[in-house]
Amino acid sequence: MTNIQDEIAAFKTMQSKLEAEHMGEWILMRDAKVVGFFKTFELAAAEAVRLFGRGPYLIREIGAPPIQLPASVMYFPEASS
Repeated sequence: MTNIQDEIAAFKTMQSKLEAEHMGEWILMRDAKVVGFFKTFELAAAEAVRLFGRGPYLIREIGAPPIQLPASVMYFPEASS
């Protein structure tokens, strides 16, 4: 299993191609491999939790500038009504 810095480095090596083919979509990566592309963060996060539990994994909007997050972030999906 890789750490989040490895995931970010793998994303950066693919960034130009991803921006040409998937601009505006959300990517889910784990172990430096693309798991999938999603229309929303919520869909990507739900799939990440379903497949991998706590992580680590990378979810990023393709083409968006990187953001700084705290060292640990928990995702709690809203319950459907």
